[in-house]
Amino acid sequence: MDRAEFFSAQAGRTIIAPRQTRARFSIGDVVRHRLFAFRGVVFDIDPVFANSEEWYQSIPEDIRPRRDQPFYHLLAENDESTYVAYVSQGNLVSDSAGGPVHHPNVAELFEQFKDGRYRMRRSLTH
Repeated sequence: MDRAEFFSAQAGRTIIAPRQTRARFSIGDVVRHRLFAFRGVVFDIDPVFANSEEWYQSIPEDIRPRRDQPFYHLLAENDESTYVAYVSQGNLVSDSAGGPVHHPNVAELFEQFKDGRYRMRRSLTH
């Protein structure tokens, strides 16, 4: 299998990942967690787990996701607060019908919410 390497500042190490992965969601998609009551907008995608080992081990073993799947960075919200979340693909479902996400940083990264998703600011794309 063809592999690529990238450095993850969050993990503090180089990550080896398949050169091609199948991300179910895209930047700008609105998603919600399968098990927990929060939703968010995708602003970055890692092809495989690329966070710290400490973070990974803090997840209870019976619900700990596989490392070999895409992980999504979300501007997330629940009924009480907004925050940044890091979630495995297997724990996310589409929430495009749920309306816009009310995270204070959405306007920094995205231009508009239309047809159930956000469009990234042109100044941030390449």
